[in-house]
Amino acid sequence: MPPCLPSSTAFLTDQYELTMLASALADGSASRQCVFEVFARGLRGHRYGVLAGIPRLLDALARFRFDDEQLAFLQRMLDPRTVDWLTGYRFCGDIDGYPEGELYFPGSPVLTVTGSFGETVLLETLVLSVLNHDSAVATAAARMTIAAGDRPLMEMGGRRTHEEAAVAAARAAYLAGFAATSNLAAGQRYGIPTAGTAAHAFSLLYGREADAFAAQIAALGTDTTLLVDTYDITQGIATAIEVAGPGLHAIRIDSGDLGELARHAREQLDQLGAPDVEIVVSGDLDEYSIAALRAEPVDAYGVGTSVVTGSGVPTAGMVYKLVEVDGQPVAKRSAAKLTRGGAKSALRRYDGSGTSVEEVVFLRGQQPPLGPHDRLLPVPLLRGGQPVASPPTVRDGRKRVSTALATLPWEGRRLSPGEPAIPTVFM
Repeated sequence: MPPCLPSSTAFLTDQYELTMLASALADGSASRQCVFEVFARGLRGHRYGVLAGIPRLLDALARFRFDDEQLAFLQRMLDPRTVDWLTGYRFCGDIDGYPEGELYFPGSPVLTVTGSFGETVLLETLVLSVLNHDSAVATAAARMTIAAGDRPLMEMGGRRTHEEAAVAAARAAYLAGFAATSNLAAGQRYGIPTAGTAAHAFSLLYGREADAFAAQIAALGTDTTLLVDTYDITQGIATAIEVAGPGLHAIRIDSGDLGELARHAREQLDQLGAPDVEIVVSGDLDEYSIAALRAEPVDAYGVGTSVVTGSGVPTAGMVYKLVEVDGQPVAKRSAAKLTRGGAKSALRRYDGSGTSVEEVVFLRGQQPPLGPHDRLLPVPLLRGGQPVASPPTVRDGRKRVSTALATLPWEGRRLSPGEPAIPTVFM
């Protein structure tokens, strides 16, 4: 278990799940074999989604057990039979899902949970809270990565979200292509590279910008980044080079017209004999402003609020729906929230150049013939409640995201709202 995480995740749930459990236990329905499926009905204007959070979810499921204090609390609202059943709760079912870092589209069965109704219904909130948050952040981060091209991105949004959400967001951003995070907990738990410079408060502390820069260089050497826009940016750049010399790693600009300021900064640095000093920009950046800076002399970006909040789409919109009971398909018929019954799997078709062309979703046991470039998507994650394999690292997922994004048709990489990059075909 990663450090600093709670030992039990059983209360990361909603009461209505326990209400359903108590009712199903009372008449024996809790033991019926069920299949729940996780999917997104749409992409909220995006052209693809990036699945993130699978290893975090599996770790949380392993700790989904009710301790004595939690059981005592539940005695206030549940009958003794239900509390006794929860005392020995362990998820002993099967889970299949898309590997972390895989792309998904509307209707993609990214996770399939199989077991008794009692053990599977309890997991809805935990499953969705992890996958919805992490996938929203990863999708936003992937869009920013595409916009940045080969220029590195640093996640620095820990001050703009819940303290634990910040750690998960840093992980998801790194998964989707960010180079580093400012979040030390993410660095400790997941081995993500960390980085940090200084805030305006540091320059204000010293009164004289030269003194602040000198203190930073004395402590960290020239392989650091100096924040140059606390006062006058032109003077700040001149002072940075005067104090640190042309061997300074980078300057950071955090406000104003970043494109124009970057151009002036590059000209000034070159004139000062510091052509190798890099320019880092930050300050309310998102994928659109990053794309707008593509032609400017910017070497790296620092992104905060927009990435940790999904850049305006803070949830992936995934749902957890019952699709099979005792081997028989079941489906919600509401016109606004229609579901397709039956346990499903999926494959992705590619053309000869390796470009993805469609997602095919089919009922288990009815797999269509595989073409020469087709690939099955779900893999077994848990069997009998136990992991099938060692959990993949965040770097494994990072490679998968990069590979998957490269297979998108060029129009599917656009930032503008539009149709999914590839269609989903249901069989």
